[in-house]
Amino acid sequence: MTDQPLGPVDATVVPRFAGPTTFARIPRVDEVGGLDRTDVAVVGAPFDSGVSYRPGARFGPEHIRASSKLLRPYHAPLDIHPFGTQQVADAGDIAMNPFDIAEAIDTLEQAAREFAEADTTMVTIGGDHTVALPLLRAVHAEHGPIAVVHFDAHLDTWDTYFGAPFTHGTPFRRASEEGLLDLERCLHVGIRGPLYSKADIDDDVRLGFQIIRADRYSDSTVGELVEQMRARLGEGPVYVSIDIDVLDPAHAPGTGTPEAGGLTSRELLQTLRGLVGTQLVGADIVEVSPPYDHAEITGIAAAHVGYELLSVLAANRDGTASADHAE
Repeated sequence: MTDQPLGPVDATVVPRFAGPTTFARIPRVDEVGGLDRTDVAVVGAPFDSGVSYRPGARFGPEHIRASSKLLRPYHAPLDIHPFGTQQVADAGDIAMNPFDIAEAIDTLEQAAREFAEADTTMVTIGGDHTVALPLLRAVHAEHGPIAVVHFDAHLDTWDTYFGAPFTHGTPFRRASEEGLLDLERCLHVGIRGPLYSKADIDDDVRLGFQIIRADRYSDSTVGELVEQMRARLGEGPVYVSIDIDVLDPAHAPGTGTPEAGGLTSRELLQTLRGLVGTQLVGADIVEVSPPYDHAEITGIAAAHVGYELLSVLAANRDGTASADHAE
């Protein structure tokens, strides 16, 4: 790792609409000396062959990067420089087979294991939610059973779609069945909308999840919900998986399966800030579908989610911030 991290391109020298096309205009991995000198890598997973409704998330990584140009190097609420206390670099995209889901999953898992072996934390920008399974496999290989905090409108613990076991609606059932999860520490945040039957909830509990429903944000403060989230996560490695449809369609129209009644972008960012102090070992931001976006509303929200995760990782590394900043 570098003693003095290379940061984003200086916006006072190169205008924000120019410069590199990396996330937040940070350097590429090769520009900082490779994975061995990279603390955190932003990695694209341009894959959407597992979707059940609207396609387009394969273009998500490019769109999130383009929407991240306005991000700045200082996070005031956490009093942290996310690009100054750790070396963050853009590792580009993983080339995943769009015609063979099993091969695509294997490709991403093998790539993720290489990041883990280099002790580089991945913040993955997708891509549909299928990508969470291979990422969890790689994280589990390094850390053992993982607590997953899953932000989504949907449970994503269904069994199959049309007999297919690997889709964007099944990753956490497969992860639970494969023994990747700590069944006492996982939860969903933002769940809402119709289900197929009550059995969906019963199965979800059996698979190891608790639920903080989206409507809880109407009768509780963010601080109260963060406290509940932290109590569930407890001690040990934590993986954060964020489907952008956890946000209300007013805040994220560009997604594959939108549901009314979701979180605001402010609520989501504030909740993520409450992860300061947890053992965050990886994260993904998925289901951004640019063809359905307007004025980069969804892309900007996803870019800020990524910035928040990078800031939490920096605060954890720095050791000076606390979860109190979430309130």
